[in-house]
Amino acid sequence: MRTRLSICSKKTRYRFEQDALEAARSAEITLRHYRCDRCRQFHLTSRTKGKLVPQPRGPVP
Repeated sequence: MRTRLSICSKKTRYRFEQDALEAARSAEITLRHYRCDRCRQFHLTSRTKGKLVPQPRGPVP
């Protein structure tokens, strides 16, 4: 499914995947990152329907 331009423009953009990962890890809820097909940068989402959600491996530092 393609990201709507109105949604893309409202979300925080992360230029680098690592920055998006760090933001997702520090959030109080479960988030995942994805590359936006509109701006080609990374956004965060809480949606997991139809997506493989990685399980944490070991204790989080």
